[in-house]
Amino acid sequence: MPKASANQQPVDPLDAQAGNPDFVLSLARGLRVIESFEGYTDGRTIVEIAHSTGLSRAAIRRLLLTLELLGYVERSRQVFRLKAPVLRLGFSYLSSSTMVEAAMPILEGISARLHESSSMSVLDGDQIVYIARAAASRVLAAGLSIGSRLPAYCTSMGRVLLAALPDTELEAYLSRLQPRAYTPKTITRIAALRAAILKVRRQGYAIVDEELEAGLRSLAVPVLARNHRVVAAINIGTHVARIQEKSLLRTCLPVLQTGAESLQRILL
Repeated sequence: MPKASANQQPVDPLDAQAGNPDFVLSLARGLRVIESFEGYTDGRTIVEIAHSTGLSRAAIRRLLLTLELLGYVERSRQVFRLKAPVLRLGFSYLSSSTMVEAAMPILEGISARLHESSSMSVLDGDQIVYIARAAASRVLAAGLSIGSRLPAYCTSMGRVLLAALPDTELEAYLSRLQPRAYTPKTITRIAALRAAILKVRRQGYAIVDEELEAGLRSLAVPVLARNHRVVAAINIGTHVARIQEKSLLRTCLPVLQTGAESLQRILL
């Protein structure tokens, strides 16, 4: 499938809902403003948010002032920053999710048995989002935590989740993807990525070697609900010098698969 033209603009989800009487545009805009702070530890100005969201400065100002009154943001001169109460939004999901609650003891068991960190993530757009994690004492990617986002195309959990997409959705993803090389081993050719994802679909697991971070080898398997729909992925991450690929498949894959099967029996 040919890549989208460089001049072709993606459809804005807000525009796509135009005319839907049940769609609350102001709420959608407020959520977009909150999301725009991701990765900006020093805060953002109205001008910067307008540039990244496409919303008008006047609309952003009203939304930020409302969020400030609600305690979700604070400002210093022209710079706005998120405040801790915004964490309640994410915690509401984590505390109400049967999948997260069920996953934690399973991930902890996997981590204890294999002496490696084990995580669970879901697909959100073109990224994976970590929703549960049991960290071993020796953690290679120390910055990972609940809520962390990583690109799907160069992560083991991402490839598992991409492999579960219908063909039309997978091709749409690949057509808009502009992969970057995080390491010399990152696969960036679309044809090669497609082949790697389809291989994961055939074999039922993904191994990614040093594509996101030098020295990191990860193995992931899908988590299915009782209707056999893939709802998440779980993985372990290790150092390439610690476990060879053959040993990873022989000793670690069965443990991950057993954990995924245990989750499937719990999930509706």
